[in-house]
Amino acid sequence: MTKRALISVSNKEGILEFAKELVALDYEILSTGGTKKMLQDNNVPVTAVDEVTKFPEILDGRVKTLNPMIHGGLLGKFDDPSHQAQMNEHGIEPIEIVCVNLYPFVETISKSDVTWDDAIENIDIGGPTMLRSAAKNHQYVTVIVDSNDYAQVVEELKAGGATTLETRKKLAAKVFRHTAAYDSYISNYLTEEDFPESLTMTYELKQTLRYGENPHQKAAFYQKRLSSDFSLAYATQLHGKELSYNNIQDGNAALQIVKEFDKPAAVAVKHMNPCGVGTGVTIEEAFDKAYEADPTSIFGGIIALNREVDVPTAEKLSGIFLEIIIAPSFTEEALEILSKKKNIRLMTINFAQEQQDQFKVVSVEGGLLVQEDDKFGFNEAEIKVVTDREPTEQEWEALKLGWSVVKHVKSNAIVVTDDQMTLGVGAGQMNRVGAAKIALEQAGEKAKGAALASDAFFPMSDTVETAAAAGITAIIQPGGSIKDQDSIDKANEYGIAMVFTGVRHFKH
Repeated sequence: MTKRALISVSNKEGILEFAKELVALDYEILSTGGTKKMLQDNNVPVTAVDEVTKFPEILDGRVKTLNPMIHGGLLGKFDDPSHQAQMNEHGIEPIEIVCVNLYPFVETISKSDVTWDDAIENIDIGGPTMLRSAAKNHQYVTVIVDSNDYAQVVEELKAGGATTLETRKKLAAKVFRHTAAYDSYISNYLTEEDFPESLTMTYELKQTLRYGENPHQKAAFYQKRLSSDFSLAYATQLHGKELSYNNIQDGNAALQIVKEFDKPAAVAVKHMNPCGVGTGVTIEEAFDKAYEADPTSIFGGIIALNREVDVPTAEKLSGIFLEIIIAPSFTEEALEILSKKKNIRLMTINFAQEQQDQFKVVSVEGGLLVQEDDKFGFNEAEIKVVTDREPTEQEWEALKLGWSVVKHVKSNAIVVTDDQMTLGVGAGQMNRVGAAKIALEQAGEKAKGAALASDAFFPMSDTVETAAAAGITAIIQPGGSIKDQDSIDKANEYGIAMVFTGVRHFKH
């Protein structure tokens, strides 16, 4: 019986060498279209699929392998007398090896000038069908969708004349993952609803991690294709040891905060909460402010900066123990200074990339929670001054800064700021006045004349009372409590300017 392999690939990397190895092992190669031409041009003997099917390619190549002569050869059980009798009756020969990869749908829709017709024409039908047929029949058929597997298949064929069942099973599982991912990209591209009746998402393995949140937990990092470059998944690591699970969580949190600012800004994060945020005329000044905000908690933290790291900033960064520094770029001299620290991760991210609308996905036991990103900022809010006194110009700047930061702090959240930096952060407390006390205690004397931002409304006036006692002169909060007037009255009593935004920023 002639051994046969069907090869039809869009990505032709390594395929010529693989085909030559199969020919040397006495396989007849069946092929179509561009793959067939490439093999013929390189003197590899090849049989056209239409010679097997006795039917020409039609409909601009949309139909060529969808034929019983092909799928009978893929799905027939080699050791089943009934199957063999039917195959013999119809002149169907088995196909032992299938090597197929698919039309480049993802690459096509990634192009800025892609048309609807281009996208539709790059939906592969025959390829996934052949792959699924071969993978279903993996007890007999070796199916390859990844060029990285060519070498192992050839090695096993040379060693034993056939691949092992264990290998065929693994390759079949990879095929079904591959076709499921392919279909998910297509369905997501065609889907216009935000929350369809079923949700299928595809992420590709970026790296396995040493461990998860704790050393006894296994972990890996997956990245989403067709996503914004403004993501840790697409960052370039210039220096340092590999990222950990917690590094990635904290790095992502730092990026989400720093992207709030157009002016030079620096963000220091610990345990997914900001411990210091600073702005300035230069990135050095911004970092000085972020460091001054909490010089204790920044130790072992993650820093995100939205401007190139220059020498003066690098010299200050190098004097602190930091896990990661993320920036659009580093000057050559700054990189040299920071690279002297063996383990620090230095990463660049494309800050110029237009940020796409994203959905946040959180796993819960047995399910997923999906929501839009909280992109609601100060400029989108319906700002309303509810007190007798309006904020001063400097207080307005402090309120804007506080409102930009508090949305990224775990609820209940209170942030105390001046017009350039955070002064105190109260995160994740079970009651709001408790969060306020933590933030105000951290701010200390700097709270006098500062602004206070709250992620949610005040259920009673005690937070205003606490803020006034510390010297706060301006407050920004959503409003919406049935006891709002109590807080307004208390603010008026102390001469505090208070602003309502109408929007809360819970972050759990």
